[in-house]
Amino acid sequence: MERLWTRSFILMTLGLLFLFTAFYMLYPTLPLFIKEMGGNEQQVGLAMGALMLSSVLFRPLIGGLLDRFGRRPFMIGGLLVFIASMYMYNCVGGILVLMGLRIIHGISWAMSTTSMMTAVTDMIPANRRGEGMGWFSTSMTFAMAIGPMIGLSIMQGQSDQGMFLFAVVLSVVALLLTLAAKMPFTPTAGHKKIQIFEKSVLPVMAPIFFLFIAYGGITTFVPLFAAEIQVNSGTFFLIYAATLALSRPIAGKLSDRIGEVSVIVPALIITMAALLVLSFSTSLFGLLCSAVLYGVGFGSAQPALQAITLRMAPKERQGAANAFFSTATDLGIGLGAILLGVVSEYTSYSVLFSVSALSVFVALLLFTVYVKKSILGKKPFMQNDEAF
Repeated sequence: MERLWTRSFILMTLGLLFLFTAFYMLYPTLPLFIKEMGGNEQQVGLAMGALMLSSVLFRPLIGGLLDRFGRRPFMIGGLLVFIASMYMYNCVGGILVLMGLRIIHGISWAMSTTSMMTAVTDMIPANRRGEGMGWFSTSMTFAMAIGPMIGLSIMQGQSDQGMFLFAVVLSVVALLLTLAAKMPFTPTAGHKKIQIFEKSVLPVMAPIFFLFIAYGGITTFVPLFAAEIQVNSGTFFLIYAATLALSRPIAGKLSDRIGEVSVIVPALIITMAALLVLSFSTSLFGLLCSAVLYGVGFGSAQPALQAITLRMAPKERQGAANAFFSTATDLGIGLGAILLGVVSEYTSYSVLFSVSALSVFVALLLFTVYVKKSILGKKPFMQNDEAF
């Protein structure tokens, strides 16, 4: 069996953990920050969505550039701009300035994450893809869980400025870790056309998009919903993180053994159940039940969907495939924050989370109709990469 836990794989996985933690510290705190500035819930949704939508515009181009020129230049450049953007939140004095900063931050997010995620996938042995994706995705999704908790803790215990500065420190650590890793990918010599469109992965993009619409609702509005029912939202993210840490490695190994489809379908059903439980919650107990279900469901579905995306694309187009995956996630989170912000403004949080559950149902339906059948029709796909 080929070695998975190389020095470079560990460094890159840790780098992703620090970068994503810094990024997701802003998810529960930025809505509160905007409210303090006098913004309303629609402006919260717009500010949260602006970053993701700007990253969507640049990811496909970045993916093509990664396959043409390599990973490291874009990784370093993206991280440097990301660090500068994070520091500049201390200088924001109004909603308009904040929107402009979110756009710049989105471009740096697209550059840094696409290049880093592609570099990590280069390091994973083909016959251990599910396990490898599971572990490095655990670092990212674990950061998605603990980042909001850390951000809220610093914001409530110190100040907005202290929280932004701590995020800068985490981002610098991410840069230092990734600089020490070796990049196995070598760009092809000579002039090669930059391809930004990878049609082989298009069928799986729609299910990913609808799954992450719901995720945009979770990360943006759980803190506000928890405050409404007088519960600490940090507890939700802590339980979600713990459940995720326990379930993700198991789901990764299962996807290698029995196939990604057998993991994704039940995972999406569990994610739907989590959101429905949340929509009826009025106390801490309901919030915790939802967190456990969401940790198992979303935590299992995300890496399996990314593994399928990479299997569908040619080996020399992994950068473009990763870019398309991240584009679908960013677009889902961005539009989810904006659209669900409107839903929340005119209805209630209960309706918002029910609509989120409906979005996951659409993801399940699209996956079953357009992706599952085509994958199961290729039996070698379920065994190993060489046969595929």
